[in-house]
Amino acid sequence: MTCKQNYELINLDDYIQSGEGGMALTYNHKDGKTLAQINLADWQQVGEGGNGKTYVNPAAPAEILKVNNARLSTLEAVQHEYDISKAVACLGISVPEMYHIVRVGDAYGTISQLIKGKKSLSRICQEEPERTEEMARLLCQKGKELSSTPCNTEFFPSRKQQALWAIENATYMSKKNKKTVRAFVETIPEGTGCSHGDFQTGNLIQAGENYYWIDLDRFAYGDPMFDIGHLFLICHLYAPMKRVQDIFHMTLDQFNRFWDAFAKEYTAQEDHSEFDALAGKFAAVDVILRTVFQKPTFVEKLFFGIQVRKLVKLYY
Repeated sequence: MTCKQNYELINLDDYIQSGEGGMALTYNHKDGKTLAQINLADWQQVGEGGNGKTYVNPAAPAEILKVNNARLSTLEAVQHEYDISKAVACLGISVPEMYHIVRVGDAYGTISQLIKGKKSLSRICQEEPERTEEMARLLCQKGKELSSTPCNTEFFPSRKQQALWAIENATYMSKKNKKTVRAFVETIPEGTGCSHGDFQTGNLIQAGENYYWIDLDRFAYGDPMFDIGHLFLICHLYAPMKRVQDIFHMTLDQFNRFWDAFAKEYTAQEDHSEFDALAGKFAAVDVILRTVFQKPTFVEKLFFGIQVRKLVKLYY
């Protein structure tokens, strides 16, 4: 694939339907361009995560359709994810190739490369729970490779600057907690390595001897502890929630075992209490960062506020 950004904004009003088949509708643009309208009835759901669902179609065996949840399925959000995925591939990072942006009802989705025989680390942990520690060490290894890859700092945002902006705009935080967390973030070095933004077991997939990163819409550059704070948040604060266990296909015991093995591998130490304490600080920042990626609802603000207060009390 090339590194040229090759998509553009699409307005369906500029198109006229020109055909209909078993899989989709087609439209002709006045200038000859076409846009597919996906018929979801022709696709079979094969996966679901925190952000959306994935589908396959026997008539298109080399492709997979991803449709995000409502707030992330706008044209703007989907184009962002498409563009980011293309740019990440240009860094030499292994990701499934993006093919098209499509319409799915009133929403938008992406068609990308279907990785044959792939399984997420979450799925492997579910099917072979005895390999939970092995998968933790693998995520640690691949995470270190990712964070040591120089990022395109002209294209991607700074995670540190995102965090500072999010703190200023976090209406659910007290002035005291804002001051406390801001002071911490200002001490974080402005690293230039890659930061996934949703670093967890569901977003690294394995196919044979190959590994691929997925769900890249939060990609940035910065200190690797931003990603580790996100993983810590999931394995500690969120792991007791049944919804989280269902999404990741892991039990609370597995989350605990996973973090323990990950931290030991990352630090090369049996006692990782200091590492945990630092990850806890970054976990608070990770909660606040959610406001960068989508506008929170009133209920989400209440939830974020509770989590931030809890983390600040525990780790600051």
